Amino acid sequence: MALECNIDAEGKAARLRVGILAVAGGIGMAVLVGTGLAPSIGWWAVAGSIVGGSFAMWEARAGWCVVRALGIKTPM
Repeated sequence: MALECNIDAEGKAARLRVGILAVAGGIGMAVLVGTGLAPSIGWWAVAGSIVGGSFAMWEARAGWCVVRALGIKTPM
């Protein structure tokens, strides 16, 4: 299955920024959970943030957006 590019340069840049922020936030949460400062967050939230951010960065690289592929119009 070949992915057809469905976002422009502005969308790619936005997804890359969101992905980087999500991964950085996940790393920050991992530090808080690992040190016991925020045990209620949990490792699932850490993993979700890092995986979601990585997927957003992959979307930026591929030029493909899953939301747009489902037919939902996005502002970018």
